[in-house]
Parts: sequence; structure tokens; C-alpha cells
Amino acid sequence: MPDALRGTGVSPGVAAGPVRSISGAVPEPPAGERHTGDAAAERARALAALDAVGADLEERGARAGGEAQEVLDAQAMMARDPGLADLVTGKIDDGVSAPRAVYDAFGVFRATLVGAGEYMAARVADLDDIRDRAVAVLLGVPAPGVPDSEEPFVLVARDLAPADTALLDPAKVLGFVTRDGGPTSHTAILARAMGVPAVVACFGCMDLPDGTVVLVDGASGEVHLDPADEEIAVARAAAEARAVVLDGATGPGTTADGHRIPLLANVGGPKDVEAALARGAEGVGLFRTEFLFLGRTTAPSEEEQEAAYRAVLEAFPSVVVRTLDAGADKPLAFLPPPGDEPNPALGERGLRLFQDHPGVLEGQLRALARAAEGLDVELSVMAPMVADAAETRAFAAACRTAGLPRAGIMIEVPAAALRAADLAAEADFFSLGTNDLAQYTFAADRQIGALARFQDPWQPALLDLVAMAAQAAADAGKSCGVCGEAAGDPALACVLVGLGVTSLSMSAPSLPHVRAALAAHTLDQCRRAADAARRATDADGTREAARTELPGL
Repeated sequence: MPDALRGTGVSPGVAAGPVRSISGAVPEPPAGERHTGDAAAERARALAALDAVGADLEERGARAGGEAQEVLDAQAMMARDPGLADLVTGKIDDGVSAPRAVYDAFGVFRATLVGAGEYMAARVADLDDIRDRAVAVLLGVPAPGVPDSEEPFVLVARDLAPADTALLDPAKVLGFVTRDGGPTSHTAILARAMGVPAVVACFGCMDLPDGTVVLVDGASGEVHLDPADEEIAVARAAAEARAVVLDGATGPGTTADGHRIPLLANVGGPKDVEAALARGAEGVGLFRTEFLFLGRTTAPSEEEQEAAYRAVLEAFPSVVVRTLDAGADKPLAFLPPPGDEPNPALGERGLRLFQDHPGVLEGQLRALARAAEGLDVELSVMAPMVADAAETRAFAAACRTAGLPRAGIMIEVPAAALRAADLAAEADFFSLGTNDLAQYTFAADRQIGALARFQDPWQPALLDLVAMAAQAAADAGKSCGVCGEAAGDPALACVLVGLGVTSLSMSAPSLPHVRAALAAHTLDQCRRAADAARRATDADGTREAARTELPGL
């Protein structure tokens, strides 16, 4: 065993403690296991287990709120999928026991996902977790989960199911390390939202025996084994020194020479408002509205939407709302599924989904307009997954019809970045979604740990696309923000400013780190760092080159 393991740091901070692994592997029901002959009772038992899992996932999501709720509501829909229920009941009618019927039915869905392209294949881990939870209910055994421990620990797992990650207790779980996952996986995003140090795509971590003391650096991605007391002390002292700097960085986002860069928060609903305000968010740069739509069999009314939107609009001077981003791995139960999509990530997702269902988008826009009435807030509305000027023009027209004065688009499709000058003529602003932009630029799913290097936001090709979009916006006199996870990396935030980005939006815990980094460097330093980064040929090179121009980062 080496002295240290290396993965991808996805949530900054330092943690030291003993390793504990995800516990309670659920046994596979015996192949060919039969029930006693009462098929009706067995069907009822199986369907009750699936419904119980769905209810548990929804309850966990409600407790967690924000992005976690979106993810868990989508998983609850998987558990209650009518097609899955039909498969289970069919197998039970053939004499198969409830536990084995559930296991086999999930196997059919699993094979379908694996064969549906990388985007959907990456959801296999989520499907396996739902299967194990349902089988555990039927067998009367504990479901896999975070181990109980009297002392704080570092959680190690092949991957963390959203149901577990969403409710991690930071008082007990000091940090976590996973074998799979990437910088923009669900696990990484939730870790940053919680402020828990995390390293993903860490090969070899599953070989660590429980009780092994490790030192986890969520910024560098290093996991040191059996560190000396002195090493832990040095790491903690450095973390404390950074905390002092963070405490001293207050007020609006500015570079050392006074160049203003508004620092905004990504929020998933009213529950995220308090955390964003506590960390000094100057506004909201990404208001995800999926929380109102996912996990429902009927669309939310405009009145319900209006109330939820207003709760966020009342709290901030400016809010950028992303219209419903559904489709692909976030289906809507109240809409008919799209036709055959061999690769749903390249199908009817985001704005495209509403070409056949315009009423959903129109209702959302009307609700937003009413929610802003009488409030002193600058409301901006943007559409996801926009590819060309025609889509931009149509969305802007829909916003004007609803009485919304500022209509923008997300740049997350490479075509939109390449032809950003055309789109800038139609949109009032741009917001760069670096997570999906990287995924589509490199044809690399953000959930697959083996492809994590392509999801590294320091990739020079991604920086080129950011620069292209920012320049087109500047030439048109429009703003260009970043709302992807790249904005929350302090060094990369400086580079983005150097590339011409005009605002940065991120998970609330990242705001103090980025504020301090900007305050310590001038705009000229940021520009030099951006130029140096773009001259490199790989992500490691861009990172090193930029940091030579950014002392302290």
C-alpha cells in the first residue's frame, strides 16, 4: 500500500480520522426462488416495498432540500415507475418470489440503461441502490448506509448513493473518499453544498481497512495514509490560516484593484436562501426550478409556482432563474415520454422538451412575471440547452410575451459557444454552465469516474470556449456569467475573470473562498493567469501556469 492515494479533489477542506466503509451489503436473493403460491399477497408485498422505498427517498429529499431534493425525487420516481411494477408483477405471476422478482426486474432496467449510452449508463449506480433498498425491505435486513460510529470518521465507498450523501452529518462524517464519481457528479455537488471535504475517482481507496487513519485534502485530491501527528497539525494549521483569510474577506466581490465581479449563489429553492445570505451572496446567479416539477404526476399550478418563486425573489436584489431543465435523467411524470432516444443526453432535454409542450414553459414564465410584481428585484430568466440563434430568438419572444424584460440563455452546448456572436444579438445575457459544456465538449459523462480528467474545468479547450463566449458578449455589450461548478474554484475563478466573465455564481459554501481569492489579486494578474493557462496543453498544465501568476493560490 502506498503512503498516499491521489484522486480528484471536489470539495475543499482538510479532514483527518479513521476510515469507515459503507455498511450492510444486501444479499442477492437466490436465483429461481419461488413463492408459496399466493401470488396476490406476494405482488402486494413487492409493490409495497417499492412504494416504501419511494416514500423514504422523498422524505430524505424533503429533509435535505435544494439539489439533494431534486436528485432524490428523481430516484423516488424510478422506484415507482409503472413499467418496473409491471415487470415485477409479471415475474411474480410466473411463480418467482417477491425479492427475486424485484431483483430481476431491476436487472432488466439495468441492462437497458447500460445499453443506452454513457449518459444513462452512469445512472446504474443509482438504480442499484434503489434495488438494494427494495430487496432489503423484502428480506427484512438493513439497507446499505452510512455506518453508525461514536467517533467522527472519514467515509469511504465505491460511490455514495444520493440518499446517503444528502443526509450526511458533518459532525460525524469528517470527509469522504470514493472510488468512482467526477468533479460534477451528484456526490461532488452535494459535498460542496454541505462544506464537507471530498475526494472522488480515488483508485485504491476501497482497499483501505476500516480504522486506517487518513488525511484527506479536498482541494488537492490527496489522501495520506497513517499521517504523522506533525503532518496533520501542519495541514490543520494551514486550513486555520485560510479560515482567517476567509473571515476577513467580506463585502461585494472585487479584485484587489477594485474591479467588480458580483458573487452570486446557486440555489435549488427557498430552503437554500438562508445559507446563501449567510455567506454574503450578492444575488442568485442560478435558481434551479426543477424542485417544483420532479416527482409529481401533475404539473404544479401557476399559483404554486408563483409563491415558491416569490420566496426567493423577495430575498435578493437580483435573481437569475433557469427555466425548467427536464428530460434525459430527469423525466416528468405528467408529460408523455419522448419517442425512442438511444442517447437521451442528446435528445429532448431542456428548452427542446417544450417544443411539443409549450404550455408548461408559458405557464412558468407567467408565474415568474407575477412573482416579481411589486418587488425591487432585477429578475432575469434564462433557458437551458440552447443551441442556436433561432432557439434564442424564440425564447426571448416568449419571455417578452409573458412580460419578462430580461431573457438570456445558458451556454452549455459547444455550438452555442462557437457561434456566440449570433446568439448575443438575440439574448440579453449569457450564463455559462461549465458542467454540461465540458460533458458535451469532451463527449465524457460527468458521472463516470474513469473519465474524470475530461470533466476537469481546467481543460484548455473548455477555457477557449469560455473566452469565446465572453468576448462575443462583451462585443455586444452584454453580460456573461458562469454558474457551473468551475466558478467555485478560487484559482479558476480568477482565471474566469481574466477571460472576461462578468459574474460568478456557485454553491454558497464556496463564496468566501472565491471572494478572498479575488480580493488578493488584481485584474491584470487574472488576465495574465488566463493567458498563461490557455497556452498550456492539458488541465495540469493550465492549473500550474495560472497559479504561477496568482501567488497564494
